[in-house]
Amino acid sequence: MSEIVPAEPIEDGEAHFYDRPFCGRTYYEVGETSSSRPDVTLAITDAPSHNNDVPEPFDSERLPTVFASEIQRFLRVANLIEREEPRVAYLCRFHAFVIAHKKDKNSTGRGVRQFKTALLQRLEQDEEATRRRKEKSDSRELKRVYHAYRDYFIKHDKTFDLDHSHREKLINARDIASVLFEVLKTVINAAGPQALIEGNELHKKSEFNILPLEQGGIRLAIMQQPEIKAAISATRNTRGLPSPQDFKKNSPFVDLFDFLQHCFGFQIANVANQREHLILLLANMQTRQAQKQTSILKLGEGCVDELMRKFFKNYTNWCKFLGRKSNIRLPYVKQEAQQYKILYIGLYLLIWGEAANLRFMPECLCYIFHQMAYELHGILSGAINLTTWEKVMPAYGGEPESFLKNVVTPIYHLIKEEAAKSKGGTADHSLWRNYDDLNEYFWSPDCFSIGWPMRLDHAFFCVRPPKKSSVKNAIASPDKIKERKKTDNKGEESEDISDECHEPQWLGKTNFVEIRSFWQIFRSFDRMWSFFILSLQAIIIVACHDLGSPLQLFDATVFEDVISIFITSAFLKLIQAIMDIVFTWKARQTMEHSQKTKLRAKLVLALIWTITLPVCYANSRGKYTCYSTRYGSLVEEWCFTSYMTASAIYLMTNAVEIVLFFVPAIAKHIEISNNQICRFLSWWTQPRIYVGRGMQENQVSVLKYMLFWILVLSTKFLFSYCFEIKPLIAPTREIMKIGVRKYDWHELFPKVKSNAGAIVAVWTPIIIVYFVDTQIWYSVFCTIFGGLYGILHHLGEIRTLGMLRSRFYSLPAAFNVCLIPPSRTGRKKRKGFLSNMFQKVPLEKNAIPKFVAVWNQIISHLRLEDLICNREMDLMMMPMSSELFSKKIRIRWPVFLLANKFLTALSLAKDFEGKDEVLLRKIKRDKYMSYAVRECYELLKYVLEILVVGNLEKRIICGILNEIEVNIDASTLLKNFKMEMLPALQVKIVELAELLIEGDKSHQCKAVKALQDMFELVTHDMMVDSSKILDMLDCPLPSESDFITFSLDAEPLLFANENSIHFPLPESGPLIEKIKRFHLLLTVKDTAMDVPANLEARRRISFFATSLFADMPDAPKVRNMLSFSVITPHCIEDINFSLEELHSSQEEVPIIFYMQKIYPDEWKNFLERIRCENLESLNDDQKKEELRQWASFRGQTLSRTARGMMYYREALKLQAFLDMAEDEDILEGYETAEKSNSALFAHLEAVADMKYSYVISCQSFASQRAYADPHAQDIIDLMIKYPSLRVAYVDEEEEIFEGRPHKVYSSKLVKVVNGYEQVIYRIKLPGPPDIGEGKPENQNHAIIFTRGEALQTIDMNQDNYLEEALKMRNLLQEFLRCQGRRPPTILGLREHIFTGSVSSLAWFMSYQETSFVTIGQRILSTPLRVRFHYGHPDVFDRIFHITRGGVSKASKTINLSEDVFAGFNSTLRRGCISYHEYLQVGKGRDVGLNQISKFEAKVANGNSEQTISRDVFRLGRQFDFFRMLSYYFTTIGFYFSNLISVIGIYIFLYGQLYLVLSGLERALIIEARIKNVQSLETALASQSFIQLGLLTGLPMVMEIGLEKGFFTAAKDFVLMQLQLAAVFFTFSLGTKTHHYGRAILHGGAKYRPTGRKVVVFHSSFTENYRLYSRSHFVKAFELLLLLIVYNMFRRSYQSSMAYVLITYAIWFMSLTWLCAPFLFNPAGFSWTKTVDDWKEWNKWIRQQGGIGIHQDKSWHSWWDDEQAHLRRSGIRSRLMEILLSLRFFIYQYGLVYHLDISQHSKDFLVYVLSWVVILAVFLLVKAVNMGRQLFSANYQLGFRFFKAFLFIGVVSVIITLSIICELSLTDLFVCCLAFLPTAWGLILIAQAVRPKIEHTGMWDFTRALARAYDYGMGVVLFTPIAILAWLPIIKAFHNRILFNEAFKRHLQIQPILAGRKKQSKS
Repeated sequence: MSEIVPAEPIEDGEAHFYDRPFCGRTYYEVGETSSSRPDVTLAITDAPSHNNDVPEPFDSERLPTVFASEIQRFLRVANLIEREEPRVAYLCRFHAFVIAHKKDKNSTGRGVRQFKTALLQRLEQDEEATRRRKEKSDSRELKRVYHAYRDYFIKHDKTFDLDHSHREKLINARDIASVLFEVLKTVINAAGPQALIEGNELHKKSEFNILPLEQGGIRLAIMQQPEIKAAISATRNTRGLPSPQDFKKNSPFVDLFDFLQHCFGFQIANVANQREHLILLLANMQTRQAQKQTSILKLGEGCVDELMRKFFKNYTNWCKFLGRKSNIRLPYVKQEAQQYKILYIGLYLLIWGEAANLRFMPECLCYIFHQMAYELHGILSGAINLTTWEKVMPAYGGEPESFLKNVVTPIYHLIKEEAAKSKGGTADHSLWRNYDDLNEYFWSPDCFSIGWPMRLDHAFFCVRPPKKSSVKNAIASPDKIKERKKTDNKGEESEDISDECHEPQWLGKTNFVEIRSFWQIFRSFDRMWSFFILSLQAIIIVACHDLGSPLQLFDATVFEDVISIFITSAFLKLIQAIMDIVFTWKARQTMEHSQKTKLRAKLVLALIWTITLPVCYANSRGKYTCYSTRYGSLVEEWCFTSYMTASAIYLMTNAVEIVLFFVPAIAKHIEISNNQICRFLSWWTQPRIYVGRGMQENQVSVLKYMLFWILVLSTKFLFSYCFEIKPLIAPTREIMKIGVRKYDWHELFPKVKSNAGAIVAVWTPIIIVYFVDTQIWYSVFCTIFGGLYGILHHLGEIRTLGMLRSRFYSLPAAFNVCLIPPSRTGRKKRKGFLSNMFQKVPLEKNAIPKFVAVWNQIISHLRLEDLICNREMDLMMMPMSSELFSKKIRIRWPVFLLANKFLTALSLAKDFEGKDEVLLRKIKRDKYMSYAVRECYELLKYVLEILVVGNLEKRIICGILNEIEVNIDASTLLKNFKMEMLPALQVKIVELAELLIEGDKSHQCKAVKALQDMFELVTHDMMVDSSKILDMLDCPLPSESDFITFSLDAEPLLFANENSIHFPLPESGPLIEKIKRFHLLLTVKDTAMDVPANLEARRRISFFATSLFADMPDAPKVRNMLSFSVITPHCIEDINFSLEELHSSQEEVPIIFYMQKIYPDEWKNFLERIRCENLESLNDDQKKEELRQWASFRGQTLSRTARGMMYYREALKLQAFLDMAEDEDILEGYETAEKSNSALFAHLEAVADMKYSYVISCQSFASQRAYADPHAQDIIDLMIKYPSLRVAYVDEEEEIFEGRPHKVYSSKLVKVVNGYEQVIYRIKLPGPPDIGEGKPENQNHAIIFTRGEALQTIDMNQDNYLEEALKMRNLLQEFLRCQGRRPPTILGLREHIFTGSVSSLAWFMSYQETSFVTIGQRILSTPLRVRFHYGHPDVFDRIFHITRGGVSKASKTINLSEDVFAGFNSTLRRGCISYHEYLQVGKGRDVGLNQISKFEAKVANGNSEQTISRDVFRLGRQFDFFRMLSYYFTTIGFYFSNLISVIGIYIFLYGQLYLVLSGLERALIIEARIKNVQSLETALASQSFIQLGLLTGLPMVMEIGLEKGFFTAAKDFVLMQLQLAAVFFTFSLGTKTHHYGRAILHGGAKYRPTGRKVVVFHSSFTENYRLYSRSHFVKAFELLLLLIVYNMFRRSYQSSMAYVLITYAIWFMSLTWLCAPFLFNPAGFSWTKTVDDWKEWNKWIRQQGGIGIHQDKSWHSWWDDEQAHLRRSGIRSRLMEILLSLRFFIYQYGLVYHLDISQHSKDFLVYVLSWVVILAVFLLVKAVNMGRQLFSANYQLGFRFFKAFLFIGVVSVIITLSIICELSLTDLFVCCLAFLPTAWGLILIAQAVRPKIEHTGMWDFTRALARAYDYGMGVVLFTPIAILAWLPIIKAFHNRILFNEAFKRHLQIQPILAGRKKQSKS
């Protein structure tokens, strides 16, 4: 919303002026206007003009939103023409003022009064200054200027190949003429409406996106494309449509969209947007169908049918699911059928384009389309309403915005009010309906009871829960919806609509309730947990029987015990049945009756089996019926019992599932069929819901992932049996036999037998490890399979420069296979592994020149990106020559391949002795050496032919060359030439080449001398017999004059004549390039073998070269490829760095200085490119702008992303050029052809526009523009730089209605025309779109402006490269290839993390992300088939997803990780997601620990919300067993396993604490002598894999090994450990587990912005404490306390080595959680920073909180915010928190019995007395606090005496107890260990019950106690930091660990430079 700078208040006189009536024609002379006198004349004021200079332009950009869109163009035109036509500019501004006053006469809109005041002042200033005009009247002045611009436009608009500047002029002329036409119409209204009829067609709407469809638009090449013409013709086929008069339209329908608009009341902008959308879709599909068509100017039926199939696949499935007949009804006449199809597609697009937030509800759109399609068919067929006997008309009419007001707005308000009930996502999910709930209501036939027109009193629109049923429905149309028309119910819907007399009830949740509970994990993956539990039981049973052979399993007793697991299975199914009922209870109102019946039946059946199986087992145990087997069988006899029979019956349903698992096609048919038998069969196994059916893969895929999991599970169970379960069996039996009677404390349950507590303490950690270690084994096998897959698919084949040089000769052939479209006859591509090496593929026409052209473009862009310098560019470019087009192709390889080859050959020939053939064979052995020698010789000949022009000299040169060639042919070169003189000759040739390159005419003598020296060397020193050549000097030339008689003196004059040589050479670019190349070939040495030197350039070229050998689809021609769009959501992130940001010295680290050190080579290349020496020499604005861009392209900025995405367009133009250009165009080069062949390049622009569009959805652009934020101008600059870039944003405007402003929201798409943004489409919204999560809502509003059949979602911290963009058309062809059973709907891509060089943390994150996006996703896709959507490089099948809910989900909180839900949704709707590694996209990651932790917390929160979501539940239930395992362990299972591993550590330590404090350990170990702890140590060792981060390390090492070599991988891994990578990953483990667990238990998941800063800054101690206090520090202190207590009270008889083996990992994790934030904090051990941190910490801890005080300012505010999760928690979560807090009382209970003062008493009174001591301490603290409040101000001395008295009293009590009761110093320490945890537990309990005690004194005491604890923990943490900071060596060592070499240099150099600057200034 715009804001105008406030002006002075308007006086009363001016107010009267505003009250006058305004008229558009009132300010012209009487002769030129109508007979009515003007109400307001031009004489606004008589103030004289102060000067004759042209004033500053009036601000036309920041306008009040009430009328900005109406007047902005008039003000812009006034600014444009003011210098040449000031009077016309004045008239335009006055016209704008009149419009503004009409729109808001009372100036009630925001900023309107200030704007009017400013404009009036400007008009006063301009009126007198512009009275002098060139014509007699204003109207004639306007006519003259208007005709001038109009005539210019008419003259030039026919040509579509204008260059950019001429096109800008033409657009300017069109805009100015259009504005002047509107002003002129107001003047000439007396002549009637036909006065300016010749301009009406010209000045129709001129704004367009890609296609100027309005008549009179600028002629563009794209409009000449035959496919575009055919699509436009099809949409304009209006034959047979109803009469326009039926819809109150006087003129004929322009096209089918015009008809739909007037029929249903769609918005004009929406119609224009979707008209272009459909035309482009049809045109692009037509290009692929054109070869099948007889006429390319007629739209083919095939493309329309294909589009129909894609758009309505979901709709037809929906109709089939609900048992309804589709309302898409086509006529039998073929000519009419196409028209009907386009109408139906257009109708759906118009519904979708205006649906706003309803786009997240695809089946709701299906319902709307179903009803409107029915009406459309009735209108087209001329049906008659049987009640009114009138033609069928739409229910809501065709008035403007009728669809928005009557259809979209009521449902939008329903969504908005339901979302409001969520209280920002903090309310319980069961209390409000999200997008999914509302959409899933349309999965039931009950949805048709809503009716059409929709019944707004229907229960669906009720937003109040049942308990508030007295409150009426809050949903109402903004216009007070009129009474529903009395119309008959339509056709098939009539039976579903019933009149309800009762008040509507809130329907509640639909199909699923998101309940916060860890039971959701069991419920979603019940088969997996049941399998693991039953397997554990079976393993324990087998281990107890101690079998010697697997055949002993079939022993009757053993077998009967093993199959007892089915009793457990029955109990688990009973639990599952109960949970299904409990968890769906709040969705019962919308649940179908059949589903309710199924839940009851499952519960009853589970209950029956739970009773039957145990009874059978108990009654039949040992009662066998045996049958003997044949002799020789492995089993001698088979024995059965009744329990076994019952078990067999119990397993029958599982047997059916197993059969269907192996025949997935039958299973799919059963699930998706509507046949009654199939529906009955699937009724029991799955709920009757629309999604999640038919997701089965084909047989091969099933076998692949089944084999994978069989290997994983086999390994896991073998390890668990041998190293976890079996070693504990014998010790357990011994423990059960020992009778412990004496305990070291008061045993509360002394009668418990078999030492159950000890058994639980020993077994529980093992069982936890049993459930966790599957994640470890998955990681191991993922590494193995991922590595093998990568090897088979050629990953890392070219990873070094040496590999690149050795394989470069094969790149043209690989390029021909992958990136050149096949000929019309087609060709077979090489497929598979071995075929890539052995199969020869014929080259396409001009394949080599095309490769050269593309390679040179790649190298040029590397130079433009400053990754290489000019010299490196020269070394890497490949010359384009005519030889490449001949039959005998000769490739001139880049010089960096031939580096040192010529000098090596020279050295070889110089010292060679032998035959010519041997020398030639040695040279040819190296291909590149042979190329270098041959090319040098040819270039020398070429240069001499041009340089030497004298006849004599030419004859001599030809003679020498002829002599050389003759000797070469005769193999006598070594005999007749002395090769030892070759180096001297090479020196002279190099000297000559350098002179030719300089081209200085004054150096001609040097050139002559060089030629003479060369001649002398060859003839005198090299040639054995040079007589023939010398004889030429003695022969007079016919052309010589008679006066030349001194033949003996002719030799010195050779080449000396001015006409002998052409020096300098002609100024020809290609010639100079050849000479430069010649010079490089002669001089380049070994240093060129390291070209390019930049590591990023090496990586990109190597990856591109490697990808050419990958298996990718054939590249189609650009015009035949699939079209696509890219969308980037943007909020408030940086677009470009400003100059102030670059030079600002925050934390002593200016960004530009930092980047110079991080990218030193790129900085040098940049200075070379702009021809500057250093930073200070960047003076002019253009170079400063270049500096901004250089820095911005190295940060995580939007400009970097935009540049990368626009490479797609550049690549398409380049490839289209190669597809269409002639040989001559290719030969002269892409850039040269662009300048010389404008028609061709206009055609390339058209093709690029058809195939690609890029939209940035700028969430904050409107507010940034309103407040003149520099970010807004940066976005406009981006659009100026990239004219095809489009920006979409939501604008909040004001409309005056009934005299009052009302907010209006609209989606706008803008482009920049001549420096100004121009609104292309403005589509009004029903309200603010940000109802759910911000990012998906931002994407959703902009997705309607995208085009094409594919959509790539790109985040604003991503990048792209030209060489990768070249492969995009190959990638899009993947949509046409089936992946298993179906074609893919999402194409996954790999990412390259480009922020790895910033710091060690960034390096760790880079490798971690790289392993996930490569080897991780590689396995997810193949063989596991569970890859989803994990980020923004993926490419979506756009039509598939826009008809199924979009590319993300947006419900508040539950869809926090919005991206992954797109993958879930696609899979549930029978989509397929593949992954492709031959194309990569750059991505930035967070670089500081706090940023990384926020990101990890956000992801963990997102996974916690996924855990309770319906998508995870449905996928977990509907996948087959093995695919479900893959799904679990690659999504939420990873986080849950981490959480369980940490919980296992706590359980182990508390178990050990129980054993040592109770005395059980002493009794068991001493009495039974049980010393075997091997199993326990093994289990804990497996835990340490997770704790040390090695789980992440395995795939990482494998992927680095594949792509960089295993030696490099090992080196990097060791270096990472030395840089504390294990510390970082262990710390991240704590972050994940804390936020994942808390969010599931209490909620509170939220988006956490990280900032994406490029520079790492120091974080204060206070900030670190706030971030990590509860997530890490408190937990670490608890673990340390447990370890200390355990170490103190463990007995001396226990081995110290065993203690270390058991606890080392826990010590490491605890210390890591305490120290990591400070170890990874830049300048963390700087003494200055430490002192500042201490001061800030003390200020923060003492600052009082309150309203408006942020948590970073006050401990009080932070402490309250930390408890936010408890304030929104339910009673169950609070009880769980209290229950968990009770663990802190164990310390006190156990330790008080080990005090010396207790004198070994085990009485319960000892524990009671300990609480008395705690109470006394609390009272003492309370007394001190009360004394401070009462006496510290007025009675300071008394308060001091009071504190002294208390201190003396406490000391006296301690001394007395030490004398009388033997209280020792150890007792005091143990008391601290006992009472500190107790007090902390009481604080936690008080926080949980805060609502009950908040208004009592107890809460104030709790706060004071909590502050004391936080202060104490802070002091403990700060002390070692201060000590280490005092030691200077620690700071240097810390910097060396934390940062890379560049940053280390930076930290050392910066203070020196700062000192030098001060000295220079002084």
